[in-house]
Amino acid sequence: MNEKQKEDLLKVGQYNSKFNDILGINIENLGIYRSKGLPSHIVKRKHYRCLKYIDYIPDIILKPDYIGINPNEQGKSIELIKRYADNVMIGIKLNTEGEYLYVSTMIDVQESKISRRLNSGRIKEFTVDSDK
Repeated sequence: MNEKQKEDLLKVGQYNSKFNDILGINIENLGIYRSKGLPSHIVKRKHYRCLKYIDYIPDIILKPDYIGINPNEQGKSIELIKRYADNVMIGIKLNTEGEYLYVSTMIDVQESKISRRLNSGRIKEFTVDSDK
């Protein structure tokens, strides 16, 4: 990662290798970053509800309620969903050089969409075991 990239990125978490076991994928245990421009991306995409959750990203990464894979994404990419007053989903992708993971998007998700994705197997429930 070069100096310019470092200046534009904020570290928001570390990849949890338990996600690999649940989703049957293999992503390295890398740092997860978000760009300083993520809030403007959220506004541009009209996901205004998510703006108030931008500082919750570390919590979403640590304790998502649901995890899944976006079948439309090429390469290594996962989705994490957390229930707050709104259901918030973040998309996390591996950067092209494979050096780090980054939050590519953040949207609010309807309850009906969570139900459909659970039924289709696209997402799975995730619980953090406090005794391990």
